[in-house]
Amino acid sequence: MEDGDDWIAPDKLYHVLFCFFIAITTSFLAERARYPFIRRSSICVGSIVSLAAGAAKEVADEFGFFRSAGASTKDAVADVFGTLIAALALYLYKSYFVYRRHDQSVQAKALQMV
Repeated sequence: MEDGDDWIAPDKLYHVLFCFFIAITTSFLAERARYPFIRRSSICVGSIVSLAAGAAKEVADEFGFFRSAGASTKDAVADVFGTLIAALALYLYKSYFVYRRHDQSVQAKALQMV
């Protein structure tokens, strides 16, 4: 499959975007889980699900379920890249908005006590 499989191709962008949105969506869903350990590790949950979906797509390509020439290492790298971008975006989002909101609620409670 590596012949004619360019690094810069629309297919690679689709892989990056697919894994990015799977990771983001799954992470936000994990944030609303009933169990605290899932909520605490929502970025990891989203990343694992995203990588599993990318790997499943590559396995399906290799077995011929989709109209492609088979599995591609470059597609797998694009999947990992999309997942890493999502994990970084989620980490920055949580560190800025979620933790900041927690700090403000702690400050508000301290002011109420005064």
